[in-house]
Amino acid sequence: MRYCAKCLYPENAKPTIIIDEDGICSGCRYHESRMALKIDWDERWHMLVSLCEQAKSDARQRGNKYDCIIPVSGGKDSHYQVWLLTRKLGMKPLLVHFNHAYNTVVGKKNLRNLVEKSGCDLEECNYPLESACKLSRLMLEKVGDLTWHYHAGIKTYPIQVAVEKNIPLIVWGEHGFAELTGIVSLHNFVEFTRWSRKEHDMRGIEPEVLLGENGITENDIKPFVYPDDNQIEQCDLVGIYLSNFIYWDANKQAEEMINEWEFNTLNSKRGRTFNLFSKIEDHANEVHDYLKYLKFGYGRTTDDASYEIRHGRLTRSQGIALVKEYDGNEPKSLDMYCGFMGISKEDFYEMINPLRDDSAWVCDDGEWVLKDPIFEKEPFSNPYTDTAADNSSNAMSKQQAKLYWNSFSKSDENSNLGDFYNE
Repeated sequence: MRYCAKCLYPENAKPTIIIDEDGICSGCRYHESRMALKIDWDERWHMLVSLCEQAKSDARQRGNKYDCIIPVSGGKDSHYQVWLLTRKLGMKPLLVHFNHAYNTVVGKKNLRNLVEKSGCDLEECNYPLESACKLSRLMLEKVGDLTWHYHAGIKTYPIQVAVEKNIPLIVWGEHGFAELTGIVSLHNFVEFTRWSRKEHDMRGIEPEVLLGENGITENDIKPFVYPDDNQIEQCDLVGIYLSNFIYWDANKQAEEMINEWEFNTLNSKRGRTFNLFSKIEDHANEVHDYLKYLKFGYGRTTDDASYEIRHGRLTRSQGIALVKEYDGNEPKSLDMYCGFMGISKEDFYEMINPLRDDSAWVCDDGEWVLKDPIFEKEPFSNPYTDTAADNSSNAMSKQQAKLYWNSFSKSDENSNLGDFYNE
């Protein structure tokens, strides 16, 4: 297995990553392009301002109360998107939330906080727990993903609302796949499309094909049915990504939202990553990420560490050590979710074993073993004692202890914000 010489991504990373002749991955090359002087961020900000002014004008002409829609989960990106558009650009957005039913304590608190701080209206789809259970069980076996329903929901329900209310602009945050693996160029001003939603978020599956499987009904898939082309055209709908117009840095934005709008991070060590502010809204994310590890041999810590390496907040050595510490951990929520779906843990692994990538895994005497993990290929040092932690911007430093779990972090025993499983 080859790994990027700068970050920690393996060559089998998903979506497709390309490692060039210099050993550098397409995600790192994308990041370099964001840093290039030829990107005029002032010019792009003015483009965003113009888009927002046009949206305000469109709203007045249509008699709309809202200038745009912002899909929100309540996470740090949602906070930043709403804060930027309302406080810096004077927009009047409608917040749209797909409640997937797998919420954490901190996620629910942050969503309430977002609505209260922004003063914006919230349109919410509360997905039935029974439907979530049926789809989780079906999609686990079908594609190895028990969270398919909320990826489908957050990327479809806001479009349904936009068409219904005749709101032509949807504002997304970061184009995540671009930052992770460099799937698109920053120069392309990529917009949200039905195709990208299906291929990248819904694993190539439209909901209608699921009818009848595991008792799935039309009511179960209602929030995932995309409006037809005529409806989209009549609304003149477009979806933009803020990361095309501003320099996107999740760490800095999380800090800003903690200070500006009291965004809540976790306050206890997580099972599968050192990051305390990202992907904290749902407790199924731990199992979702573990499934990626079981299939492709890398997990959330590889994602988070690679991101921080690119931004200069981790050394490569620290990142490798963190991958070794976290990526292979079985989440403590696994038993709970297996029980919820009516299967045993043995059933769970039997479903997933055929999906393992043979470039990452080998079955040795009935036991699955990583073929070539990065921590066996390259030397590394203890991330909590690395001298780079003396740098205040390093993720392992005292100054970053609220955003990343490190030797300076402390659990708050009097708070339940770190408890993923308390509904």
